[in-house]
Amino acid sequence: MREKESDSRHQSLYEQLKIYGDSDYYPFHMPGHKRNPEFLDFGRAVKMDITEIDGFDNMHRPEGIIRKAQQRAAMLYGADETFFLVNGSSAGIISAILGSCRRGERILAARNCHKSVYHAIEMGGLKPVYIYPSVQQPLGVYGSVSAVSVDRALKAYPDIAAVVITSPTYEGVISDIRGIAEVVHRYGIPLIVDEAHGAHLGFAPGFGQTAVRLGADIVIQSVHKTLPSLTQTALMHFKGRLVRRAQVMKYYSYIQTTSPSYLMMASIDHCMNLLEKEGKKLFDKYRQRLTEFLNQCRHLKHLRILDRQSFDTEQAYDFDMSKIVIYVSPVRACGKWLYDILLNKYHLQMEMASRDYVIAMTSICDTEEGFRRLYQALEEIDGMDMSALSAYPVYTQEDASWIPVQEDASGTCENGSGHCRQNDAACACLEPLLTPYEASLKKTKTVTFKAAAGKISGEYAYVYPPGIPFLVPGEKITEKHLEKMKNYTLEGFTIEGVSDDSLNSLNILDV
Repeated sequence: MREKESDSRHQSLYEQLKIYGDSDYYPFHMPGHKRNPEFLDFGRAVKMDITEIDGFDNMHRPEGIIRKAQQRAAMLYGADETFFLVNGSSAGIISAILGSCRRGERILAARNCHKSVYHAIEMGGLKPVYIYPSVQQPLGVYGSVSAVSVDRALKAYPDIAAVVITSPTYEGVISDIRGIAEVVHRYGIPLIVDEAHGAHLGFAPGFGQTAVRLGADIVIQSVHKTLPSLTQTALMHFKGRLVRRAQVMKYYSYIQTTSPSYLMMASIDHCMNLLEKEGKKLFDKYRQRLTEFLNQCRHLKHLRILDRQSFDTEQAYDFDMSKIVIYVSPVRACGKWLYDILLNKYHLQMEMASRDYVIAMTSICDTEEGFRRLYQALEEIDGMDMSALSAYPVYTQEDASWIPVQEDASGTCENGSGHCRQNDAACACLEPLLTPYEASLKKTKTVTFKAAAGKISGEYAYVYPPGIPFLVPGEKITEKHLEKMKNYTLEGFTIEGVSDDSLNSLNILDV
C-alpha cells in the first residue's frame, strides 16, 4: 500500500512532479531508474516524442530499428524472440494466457498470481485450477510453488492447456523454474512465468537466474520495476516450440496501444545497451553496496530483514536479495507504522506496506547515500522504545498472507472429497463454484456487507500492491473473507476491486 498525498491541492500534476523531483525524498520503490539522471536522462523528451514516422519503424510490425532493438534484448536474455511492451507486464501476461489457451480450456495458475492473470482467465472464458504456494510461518510470506505440486495437478487434470506462476514474488521468493518446466513439458504444454519483478535476474550472483534460461516458454518482465527504464516498459520473451506464437501475437496486437510511446521504447533499448556494455560493472558495484547494507543490519535487535536463511528449502527454492523486506516483529501488524515513520520522519519512500512488513525495492541505480540513509533510519528506529507498539493488534500465524482454500472449519472439503491441504492442487475443492467468466454473465445484486457471507461473489477483492485477489467472482464468500477485509481496513489498507471500498456493501451473484 502506498500513501502520500501532496500538501497542495492547487498545483497541477506537472508542477507537483517538478517539486517532488527536486525534493529530498529518496525512492526505495519502482521504477528502477530511481529518478537518477545518471542512468536515464530525458531532458529533451518533448523533442523526442514522436509517432510512427519514416525511419523509425512500427512496433506492431517491426522491420527496422525496433526489430533490431528487440533482437538485442532477446540475445541479452537468451530468448528466441523478445517483444517490447508499453502497457506494462499486464499486457504481456494477458496476451500470453489468451494466446496459449482456447476458450473454455483449463489453466493451472498459482493462487498468488497478479490480478492480470485472473483478468485473462475471465476474458478467455477459462477454467482455472489453482495451485497454492507454501507460506513461510510465522513471517507470513508466500513461498515457492513446487514442481511436485504442479505434477500432481497436471495428473489430476490432464486437459490443462497451460501453466502460469509468479516468480519472483513481490517479496523476492523464487520457485524452481527448471524443475517446474521439466514437469510441464512432459505434458506437452507451455509454462508462462510472470517475472515482472525479475528483469534484473541473471546478471550477477545473488539475484538468481532468469526463467528465460531455465526452460520457461513465455516470460514477462517489467523492465521499469528493477532496471533503469520508464514506467510501463516491459518485455515478453518466447523460448522453445510450445509457444503458439501467432495466437499470442494476435492478442498482443489487440491489447497494446496502436500509438506506442517512442520514449518508452527508447528507454527499454537504452537499458538493454547499458546492460550489454556495463552490466557486469554496475551489478558488481550494486551487489557490493547491497551486501554491505545487509551486513550492517545484522546487529539490529527489533528489526529483521528477510533473507535466504529465513526460509527452509521447501518454503523457498531461491531468494532475490534485491528486495529488502523489513519486519518490526514477526507477530505484530506494524507494517504501516514502519512505513509511515520512514516516510514522514526520514523522507524515505518505501515500495509498499504489508500488515507486518515494508518492502524497499533496490536496483543498480541506488546510490551509496540512499543505502546510508536507510541504514541510519533503521538503526534509529531499532533503538526506539518498542513498548509503544503495544497498541497495534497481535495476530496469529493463520492470518498471514491469507488466500483461503474453500474448506469448512473441520478442514474437510465442502464437496466431501477429503481433507484439503494447501499444496494438494489435485483437490477438487480448489475449483471455484463458477468460473470468473461464468460469473461475469450473471446478474449481480448489492447486499449489506454482513449479509454477503455464504453468497457467491460478483466482484474481486484485493489490496494493491501487490494486487493478488483473495476473492474472485464465482467464489463463495466466507465469514473469514469478511473478517479479513474488515481487519485490513482497520489497519489502514484499502480493499480494491470492490464497488464499495467503505465495505458497507458487496456485490453478489443473483442466483
